[in-house]
Amino acid sequence: MKHYLLSVIQPSSAEKPAPEVLAEIRRDLDVFHQELKAAGAWVFAGGLHGPSTATVVRVKDGDALMTDGPFAEGKEHIGGLCIVKAPDLDSALEWGRKAARATTLPIEVRPFLGDVAE
Repeated sequence: MKHYLLSVIQPSSAEKPAPEVLAEIRRDLDVFHQELKAAGAWVFAGGLHGPSTATVVRVKDGDALMTDGPFAEGKEHIGGLCIVKAPDLDSALEWGRKAARATTLPIEVRPFLGDVAE
């Protein structure tokens, strides 16, 4: 079974939803995660702090250089992720559709390279 990354695409300039809207999104996400678990497709999921909390680590001439974020300027950033097990891309895209409904945000679906050890 392949593993797929479902990336939650968050607009960088967007305001946070109102508390009641955010509460509904969290409930919908909980339902989505329970459905993943019941189907045996759950691997991991979690939200991320904003890009300003990022630190980029690079190696140059043997030294580790650290740069506080956000490193890349963009209209969007990854706001969270979910790793799922799916037999094929069509199944992973169906999980992506459900994630988009739950989060109300775009979801990027990408397969991992090669086989993933379980």
